[in-house]
Amino acid sequence: MSLDLTAAEFDDVFADAQQQCPPVTSADALESIQTLPSQLGYGYYRAIELCSGLELVIFHETYPDGLIYRGVENPHPIQFMVHLSGTVDSGSFLYQDSNHSYIGGSGIQPAVTNYHLANQPEIGVNIHLQPQLLRQLFATPTGELPPEFQPLMQGDDWQQVFSPKVTGAMRAVVQQIIDCPFTGTTKRLYLQSKVFELMALQLDGMSSEKTAPSGLLKADTTARIHYAAEILRSHLENPPSNTELAKQIGIGPTTLNKGFRTVFGVTPFAYLTRYRMEQAERLLRQPDCTVAEVANQVGYANPAQFSAAFKRQFGMTPRECMRGSLANSEGDALRPTPLSQRYSTP
Repeated sequence: MSLDLTAAEFDDVFADAQQQCPPVTSADALESIQTLPSQLGYGYYRAIELCSGLELVIFHETYPDGLIYRGVENPHPIQFMVHLSGTVDSGSFLYQDSNHSYIGGSGIQPAVTNYHLANQPEIGVNIHLQPQLLRQLFATPTGELPPEFQPLMQGDDWQQVFSPKVTGAMRAVVQQIIDCPFTGTTKRLYLQSKVFELMALQLDGMSSEKTAPSGLLKADTTARIHYAAEILRSHLENPPSNTELAKQIGIGPTTLNKGFRTVFGVTPFAYLTRYRMEQAERLLRQPDCTVAEVANQVGYANPAQFSAAFKRQFGMTPRECMRGSLANSEGDALRPTPLSQRYSTP
């Protein structure tokens, strides 16, 4: 049975392990090397700060029993990740393996649950880039970012995520990063250049993914995507994972994500979130309801997380929505535009 840990429990396991076996520093003082706690599995992380605002982590980890990691909603930097091996299923949020890389923009990352499969060595690199460094490096003289970078800067809104296909060129760069033959300053320069090369390759893949013509979807695939949307709408309290949903409708996880972006313009997770908010807005305007009851009905166990998501979507808290509904019934307030009028739904 897979280990099932919340983010806090996972952090506690690492904190206890660091007490017993502190991270070690490489001979050139560039890397902080941490072994994976034995309670989880075996392997290591090599963390390297390449410059202020840019961190590289090389990982090689195996979870013999598998791992379920239940994350929390959090502000997040820009992230690039490529696996040479291993699989991480993040439900309707994203799917990563040796064929599907990951780009996560800055903004608010939702409370994602990651499923790490048992006895699969996960080998690859993870890059964290602070938004201010991206602006410093690539903004125009007027302070604007090039169009290809703009989706990566969401501020206090939900982050955007992308899954560019892993190419042979990406694999080669990742392997060169892992096998870096240099030390000291030369090593830092080499890794900086390789990290930016990998980012460029992934961004090129992201652009290709975004600009792929919608006509590439077959009629049968489009129908399956609409069916998948119907399944999500029918299971707000306990939606299927990305892999489960893809199996139910008879397509692969990559086709599922591509199909949702083509048909609805968003990932399955974003589609589910906006539909949950639409239903919540309707329920909050009914008499004799509470925020906790509405949160539970649309699939949020934590009312605080629900309230934060609702405010990001509508610019008001659930309680303000309830008060507005009461005032509107007396002719004193205007109702905000319903979510169903802001987005096209099937």
